[in-house]
Amino acid sequence: MRVLVACESSGTVREAFRARGHDAWSADLLPADDGSEFHLLGDATSHLGKGWDLLIAHPPCTYLANSGVQWLYNKKDGTRNEARWDAMKGGADLFLAFLNAPIPRRCIENPIQHKHAKALIGRRQTQTIQPWMFGHKECKATCLWLDGLPPLVPTTDLKEETFALPYTERSRMHWQAPGPNRWKVRSKTYEGIARAMAEQWG
Repeated sequence: MRVLVACESSGTVREAFRARGHDAWSADLLPADDGSEFHLLGDATSHLGKGWDLLIAHPPCTYLANSGVQWLYNKKDGTRNEARWDAMKGGADLFLAFLNAPIPRRCIENPIQHKHAKALIGRRQTQTIQPWMFGHKECKATCLWLDGLPPLVPTTDLKEETFALPYTERSRMHWQAPGPNRWKVRSKTYEGIARAMAEQWG
């Protein structure tokens, strides 16, 4: 099966599929972290019409995620932050390019979106998963919009063990220290989730 993993430089999902014998490629504006030859450098949307069987896309969530809704209005006077609204529209357009791609099986991944983003996207997520459902003792709600694919089935339920941990430990991604690579660390797909995608959708 030919698989395109859009907006991924880590190669985590790409390699999970390649390990199962699929012709999987990642595509991103950034080069592959691992230097893989199976990485398309540039705009991932330019590759959507090239005969893929499955698309897994991780479009940037900066302007769509619920955590960023506070920046849509200026704190001083409550007026609209027009630059932020424009950026949100651009983020939604990219999301929709993947959601409506000419590929029979599609998974678009993003965090929980705020109401303005939901209005632009026009449909709710198919399911919401957590890392603790797939063998990681962490909390990080991840939403999946699915077309032509069944919902992911949890593989290793560690909910009890996860919630026994201190909040800052089980929510490690939320508490990542500020730095130039914080966004990159927080956006990387958990290996347990990547394996489940490859096993169940491959």
